[in-house]
Amino acid sequence: MDKITLGNTGLNVSRLGLGTVKFGRNQGVKYPQGFDLPTEEYLSDFLKQAKSLGINMLDTAPAYGKSEERLGRLLKGQRKDWVIVGKAGEEFEDGVSSYNFAPDHFEYSVERSLKRLNTDYIDALLIHSDGSDTEILQNDSLIRKMHEFKEQGLVKAIGASTKTANGGVKCLELMDICMAMYTQDYQDEKPVLDYAAKHNKSVILKKVLSSGHNSNIEDAMKFAFDHEGTNAVIIGTINQKHLEQNANALRAAL
Repeated sequence: MDKITLGNTGLNVSRLGLGTVKFGRNQGVKYPQGFDLPTEEYLSDFLKQAKSLGINMLDTAPAYGKSEERLGRLLKGQRKDWVIVGKAGEEFEDGVSSYNFAPDHFEYSVERSLKRLNTDYIDALLIHSDGSDTEILQNDSLIRKMHEFKEQGLVKAIGASTKTANGGVKCLELMDICMAMYTQDYQDEKPVLDYAAKHNKSVILKKVLSSGHNSNIEDAMKFAFDHEGTNAVIIGTINQKHLEQNANALRAAL
């Protein structure tokens, strides 16, 4: 699978990344069908399959239940083989999400993620927005804290997982990476991709398959990569057949 450098970050990633919500959380998720959490033995084989397909990017977050802790065990001895995209800002406890964008909380969250992931750095750290993108990104002390993480070597790149076009553009003005949404049915955030293409910034697309509600994988991939601003896409799955289908659809789209 082709690799691409994310904007000006120096991070070299597969154009298909693996979302790991389903590695650690099955409550309060928006997929069409329920599921049981897989065993770590199964996930170990699943990650081997991902690696054999050329995938090297993993997306996780504190809000993804046990995902970080499980990845910390699963990636033991192979940390350098993977690019980890982490997040801070959203917590998920007892089936409920809550948000905290205070710089002190981000410091606590990053330290906790490093411990859980059993690593001394996160490749890319994103602010996990609740949708109030502009307000969050106007918090100068938070943005300073994000840049401090980078200066300290705790993270290699910074950005936000946003939910609005204005927020996505603002994110790229201030930082390196935006995780945005752009599908055939939802094109509101196209300005984020346009900005990224013009300014050598990075966009990773989420929910390319509309959280499993779009079954035409090849069309969805082709649409995503038709825009030059798209660096990579994240698709979450714990199904081996789906993982292979996603990889094949990506190759066909490119």
